[in-house]
Amino acid sequence: MSYNIVMIQDDINKFLEYLEVDRGLSNNTLVSYHFYLSRFVDFATSQGVHNVGQISQELIHRYRLYLNRLNNRQNENLKKNTQNYHLIALRQFLKYLSKNNIESLDSNKIELAKQEPRQVSFLEGYDLAALLQAPTTVKQPNKLIALRDRAILELFFSTGLRVSELARLKINDINLKKSEFTVRGKGNKLRLVFLSEDAKTALKKYLEARQDTEPFLFISHGKINQTASSQFGLTPRSIERLVEKYALAAGITKKITPHTLRHSFATDLLINGADIRSVQQFLGHASITTTQVYTHITDQQLRQVYQNFHGKNHKIINNDKNQK
Repeated sequence: MSYNIVMIQDDINKFLEYLEVDRGLSNNTLVSYHFYLSRFVDFATSQGVHNVGQISQELIHRYRLYLNRLNNRQNENLKKNTQNYHLIALRQFLKYLSKNNIESLDSNKIELAKQEPRQVSFLEGYDLAALLQAPTTVKQPNKLIALRDRAILELFFSTGLRVSELARLKINDINLKKSEFTVRGKGNKLRLVFLSEDAKTALKKYLEARQDTEPFLFISHGKINQTASSQFGLTPRSIERLVEKYALAAGITKKITPHTLRHSFATDLLINGADIRSVQQFLGHASITTTQVYTHITDQQLRQVYQNFHGKNHKIINNDKNQK
């Protein structure tokens, strides 16, 4: 019996190594996969299943019931999307087993839980303009910080970068002359992003004001006349905090994060006529279904379409009758 337990864990370890080496997934993603699959192993073992060949649809049914009744740290039921993360990890594991000719349940047999459409928070109009200008309107320890933070906000809105992607950028990554650069996103995949004139101007002003030799694009700056305090770039958490600070300074009451600016980037493209496939590429989504979360945002355009085109003939007929 103990030999079989080692076998299923060994398969999982090999799968995680595959994700790390062959798929190039980030450490955070690997940790998540390990967590979700470890939970499944614990459940399967409690059900007397110790080998991947014993995984059945009945076991998956019982596992879904278990997840649906499981409470989180807040003593609340797991959200449907959290349940799906567990199932997606398991489905990918089963695909890996099939690819390596290891007999187990067909991954297509695992259905995801139905969930409510995710609401996307974004900024536009006055709120967006106020946030982008906030670094230059509040009191700063020194000029460099104001220039840096304005460049960060403009770059977020110009490119739709994830906060982790922006934090990793180095000066040599950016091509101001071409107004574009390549970023390495999730799964180690490369994609091309473009700089708006506002973003390019903000970046140019910030870089011209710097007198250090640090390689990272965005770094910490100390007191007046003090250069970079660290050889490392700003952390994602530091960037999240500065976005929150400027949202508050701009008078925006709802919670604003770097991802809100990523949402704003995608929304702005769609509202102005970009197709969903192009937005998918700009955002670096592996699947179009991930990008489709934004499509309901553009429903506000439907009202204008309705008002412009619906009932035109009916109005003409009524006008003719009234004239008679």
